[in-house]
Amino acid sequence: MNGISLRQARVRYGPLEALHGITLTAPAPGLTVLLGRNGSGRTTTLCALAGTVPLTDGRVVWDGTDVTGVPAYERARRGLCLVPERQAVFGSLTVRENLELAAPAYDLALDAYPQLAPLLARRAGTLSGGEQRMLALSRALLARARVVLVDEPAQGMSPAVAARTYGLLAALDACVVVAEQRLPPALLGRPAIVYELRRGTVVFAGEAAELRPR
Repeated sequence: MNGISLRQARVRYGPLEALHGITLTAPAPGLTVLLGRNGSGRTTTLCALAGTVPLTDGRVVWDGTDVTGVPAYERARRGLCLVPERQAVFGSLTVRENLELAAPAYDLALDAYPQLAPLLARRAGTLSGGEQRMLALSRALLARARVVLVDEPAQGMSPAVAARTYGLLAALDACVVVAEQRLPPALLGRPAIVYELRRGTVVFAGEAAELRPR
């Protein structure tokens, strides 16, 4: 099956176990949402898929191939893009330089987020939180990745820009996995697989529409 998955994955931070043998699959193409409060394990799940934190047990399988031992930089080279919640842009570089690192031609990014056009000469570190999220996601769009992992994509954005962001992510011809504290209104009515995490375990798995009455 195309996509990326965790199989009985466990992650420890010192004496604390953050993921307790979870199994989940994000199909490609398609949108998967990881829901959970702070401390639920959703960020750790993204990092485990990306290879930025090692598994203490279990496997990561990508398009049917076990990539558990493949380092993060090699997963990125193969087409995986992680957009973390913090430090997702190069703050000392300008907006234009950030975009050019992803692709020499960045018209697609400005089409997605026209708000960035007047900010091209600004240093990314001086942008608001929402503007930095737009820039980080623009870089992910330019990368044309096969797997896109995003932690709280709409953080700091207005409702209109957040809705546009989820529309852009849902339209990608890629395996897209986003982590959120709750199901965003922009995803109601869109096809999406949802996993709800609580204290490092999966407590719900199903379609987004099934979660609404909860």
